Amino acid sequence: MALPANFLDELRARLPIATVIGKSVKLSRSGRERKGCCPFHGEKTPSFYVYDDHFHCFGCGEHGDVISFVMKSTGASFMEAVEDLAGQAGLEVPKQSPQAAQAEARRSSLSEVLEAACKEYQLWLWGQEGRAALAYLRERGLSDDTIRRFQLGFSGEGRGQLATALRGQNIKPDQLIEAGLMKQGERGPTDMYFGRVMFPIRDRRGALISFGGRIMGDGQPKYVNGPETALFSKRRSLYGLNLAREAVRKGAVLIVVEGYMDVIALAQAGFGGAVAPLGTALTEEHLEEIWRLSPAPVLCFDGDAAGQRAALKTAELALTQLTPDKTLKLLRLPAKDDPDSLIKRAGRAGFEAELGKAQPLSAVLFDMLKAGQDMATPEGRTRFRQRLLGAANTIPDKFLAEEYRNALKEAFFAATRRAPAPRFQPGGFAKGGRFAPPPPPVKIPPRSAPDAEAANARRARLMLAILLAHRPCCRNSRSRSRISPCRRRMSPSGRRCTPMCSPAKPLTPNRFSPISGSSALLRVPPNWRRWPRRN
Repeated sequence: MALPANFLDELRARLPIATVIGKSVKLSRSGRERKGCCPFHGEKTPSFYVYDDHFHCFGCGEHGDVISFVMKSTGASFMEAVEDLAGQAGLEVPKQSPQAAQAEARRSSLSEVLEAACKEYQLWLWGQEGRAALAYLRERGLSDDTIRRFQLGFSGEGRGQLATALRGQNIKPDQLIEAGLMKQGERGPTDMYFGRVMFPIRDRRGALISFGGRIMGDGQPKYVNGPETALFSKRRSLYGLNLAREAVRKGAVLIVVEGYMDVIALAQAGFGGAVAPLGTALTEEHLEEIWRLSPAPVLCFDGDAAGQRAALKTAELALTQLTPDKTLKLLRLPAKDDPDSLIKRAGRAGFEAELGKAQPLSAVLFDMLKAGQDMATPEGRTRFRQRLLGAANTIPDKFLAEEYRNALKEAFFAATRRAPAPRFQPGGFAKGGRFAPPPPPVKIPPRSAPDAEAANARRARLMLAILLAHRPCCRNSRSRSRISPCRRRMSPSGRRCTPMCSPAKPLTPNRFSPISGSSALLRVPPNWRRWPRRN
């Protein structure tokens, strides 16, 4: 409902924002402001500043006034935050219009009817007629404490049984029909659920809004959800939301799964931040509700083909709402596994190991879009590339969209890069040749230091022997490299060296160079004196 602006101004004036935030965040004074570690992202160095009328985090960018702080920190709606703060300030929230008050009274009445039905369902589950349903839940691995915590029940087998049971509480069949517990049949009102295990569905505040029923055998439909009512909308409601909200506030990871039993099995194993849609794919309203609790929830999908299709559909929907502050992680379980079966098979440690494999949406989007694409032809690759760019272009934030485009382009070119062509290896007449990939390069081990020094010495002796044997090569050598042909070693620095060859024994055609060594002997050419000089 719309609230007067002067009421909101008075509410903000009566409750200093530093007082409200200081109840959950440790603040210290920094000049005229206060600062502390941001409650919206993990940090060790304070970057969260509280001013007179607003707060701002220089680490993650969160900002707002006292009302938005309560909404973001607790996941409350605007009216819930206002009512909470008004209670702290001692203010009375302005009354609603007559039409709004009437609608609120109607919703309150329906909630009371649902609560009465929930108690009956629980009594029947723990009574004589619910023995089969209770045994079924225990066989599914649920403890009695878990069954009571989630207030599971049994719908009974008789037609009109619920109306008969609630007649003593002055609840009429018309109210049961309006609440979605009965429907109008050809012979009068009849129960919506027969012989089913009942799952109460609550909103984020814990108010009961509908039920879901599961058959215990192999019949169809396996699940039956309540119809749309003044309280309940499948597009907006999530199973386990009220319990997950409290768990996430205490540090639990928000995990979105596919079914009721997955939520309960995860909660029993210690993963209290699990929620599930109600017989439908995730919608925009679901994503908004999820992001109110956590900026980076984990979407966990079954390992079958249907689960993979649901993951792709959700990813494409989420792209249209992504912002730098709202993202997703995706967890794809092994084939033929769901969270319930995985916990039964591998326990808490097994699911925790899989949870650690959850990847950001940007890391798995390429593989999800690639499934079923034709990558063997230029036309197929072109269509796939267009699909990648089209998916990135649906992101509303232009900078984030550019980042996704770059990441998808890099993945595309890496996937389409050609491998080296195979070599043809000829064989015998009977075997014939064959194509095989090129052999790996042969790694030559590095030579040790003594071997390297010996090789360098041999090269030096060989070069000097060539220079001494071929006088034209030694022309102007004294001025260039300071070489004395028969007196001293080559010295690039020009320093004096020890004599290397004897001047008393000049080279002749029948004599070897005295410095050549046994491994690099060089014979002086017979006609070396007759070589023409080069100018």
